[in-house]
Amino acid sequence: MCSIWGLVDIIFKAYLLIMILYAVVSWVPSLRGRWSDYLAMLVEPVLAPVRSVIPPLGGLDLSFLVVIIIIQLVDSNIVQAQRVAACYFQ
Repeated sequence: MCSIWGLVDIIFKAYLLIMILYAVVSWVPSLRGRWSDYLAMLVEPVLAPVRSVIPPLGGLDLSFLVVIIIIQLVDSNIVQAQRVAACYFQ
């Protein structure tokens, strides 16, 4: 069970990195390419429902920040707690 929670933790951290990379690409248009479309396919399905609740304010997309905070909260409060419980308190 320890390795499963470790894998879930890696997936959460990898998704956060993908989101940060997507944000950088959206800010620097010269970095865009075909590969950025694949990033959009990974990130936009998560951002779209949040954008329907919290629309962009004057060009500032708060949905990105909300999703990052939610992922961090779930990772630190649930995944890490389960990982510690599974790995150290067997």
